[in-house]
Formats: sequence, C-alpha cells, structure tokens
Amino acid sequence: MASRRGLGRREVLVSAATTLAGLGVLGTGLARRWADGSAATPVPGPTATPARPSPTPDHQAIARARVERYLKGVGGRVGLAVRDRVTGLELTVGARRFQTASIVKVDILATLLLRRQAQGRALSQAERQLARSMIVVSDNDAASSLWRTIGYRAGLSAANRTFGLRETTPNSSWGMTTTTAADQLRLLASIIGPTGPLDGDGRDLLLGLMRQVHRDQRWGITAAAGAESTASYVKNGWTTIDADQGRWLVNSVGRITEPGRDWLIAVLSDRHASQSAGIKLVERVARYALTELRAVPPAAADS
Repeated sequence: MASRRGLGRREVLVSAATTLAGLGVLGTGLARRWADGSAATPVPGPTATPARPSPTPDHQAIARARVERYLKGVGGRVGLAVRDRVTGLELTVGARRFQTASIVKVDILATLLLRRQAQGRALSQAERQLARSMIVVSDNDAASSLWRTIGYRAGLSAANRTFGLRETTPNSSWGMTTTTAADQLRLLASIIGPTGPLDGDGRDLLLGLMRQVHRDQRWGITAAAGAESTASYVKNGWTTIDADQGRWLVNSVGRITEPGRDWLIAVLSDRHASQSAGIKLVERVARYALTELRAVPPAAADS
C-alpha cells in the first residue's frame, strides 16, 4: 500500500540526502573553477585593426615631378638648377651643356678676384672699371680685356677647379665656353658662400655689380622675385648660334633673397626663334620653379 501512495518517509529522507550531496560536489567544483579563473575567461571577440597613420607626403618629390613635367611642355631646350641656401632645398632638371654667352662674365670676374686675392692685392682702378662695364652693361670689350688678364682659358680652368666646377669647358672665345645649369649653380654657391674661396671684399664687389645690372638687362631669373623679395642679383647671356640655323640662346643666372629663403638660380636655354621668345621662356621657367619650391615646407626641405 505504501508503494502505491508514493515514497515512504525513509525513502524521501534518503533521496533528499543524496540530492544535497550531489549539489555539494557540484558546488565545490564550481567554486574551484571560479577560483582558478577557468570559468571566468571571456570568449574572445573580433580584434579591431589599428588605424594606420597617413604617410607624410614627399613635398620635394612632388615639386620635382611638377617642374620636370612643366619643362617638358615649354618647348625648346632648357636646363634648370635651383638651391635655397637657407633650407638646403635643391632641384636640378636637365644635364645638357649650353654655350655660356655672357653669363661666363661672372666666372671671369670671380677668377680675377681669386687671382688678386692670392697675390694679396685689390683690383686696380682700371680693373674695377672694366669689371663694372662687363657686368653692369655686359660690355664685351671689357670682358675680352679681363679675359686676357686672367690668362684666357687656362686661367679660367684653374679657377674653376677651385670653385668646384665639373662640367664647364672654357673656349678660346670666352662666349663659346660650355657649361650646365648644375655647374652654374655650383659657381654661384662657391662665390657667394661665406666659406667659399673668395673673401668678403671680393664677394661684395661681385654681388654689388650683379645687383646693379642695367635696367634693360634685368630680366630672366629676376622675374621670379615675389612681393616679399628683398634683393635680386643677375647676369644674363644671349646670342645667336650659327650651327643652330641662327636660332637664339638665352641664359640667366643669379640670386633672389626673401624672408626665410635665399635662392640661387640658373636657367639655360637655346633653340629660340627670337631673343624675346627666349627671355619669355626663361622667365616662365624661373617663376614656375620658385612657385613650386616655395610651397615646400622648410621642415620638408631639411629632411
């Protein structure tokens, strides 16, 4: 009868005891798992990929590419070299050799100054007057006179080794000396730099004359001077080339200073239909190059 009505009192007590014992074992196991951390380990979720910083643009490379592309589209043949003496930013496009025409007059005067400096004496009054005529009004007779004084091509070659030139070949006719834009930049840097071979008096005389070039010859690289420019120094060269069917060669070298910048510039070109066409091209190239290079942050130029 008891089995039909359910479990008896004894059976109920035994069943309850068994259940409690099982719970105790289970609780002990849970406690142990909790204590050693195995039950608390979270299920790993998807790992977020850290954002990569944007690469710093190479401002110099961008400016170089733009200038190179620009020069390819201007027509004619052009060589360009620019350096900022403050930041060290530098750009050279084209390795072609060009005749110097009258830009070699800067080299002739620098050679004369170097020679007199080595002799421990200043230029004579007559030499100073010839130097002035040669640079300020580009007088060819004055240049020929000083060409003799420095010892012709041998004298120029010797001085150019001191100035660090590597791609300039003097000719017996001084205007037919050949050079590159890069070498003209080396010449400017050497004769202008305070640690260069010329002393302060020589630098001041040469730069002073380049700053006083006659107004009708102050074209070329001076067109790149901006509103903030403080000074421009220039020497231009122009001639026709018989071997190029009488087409024009137009060169311009010099310096432009402005706050935070000190530009040395050389633009050489030939195969122009006229002198005015050559001047316009040289000025366009100088303006464009400095526009692009001015946009390069000084910090990027230092890197």
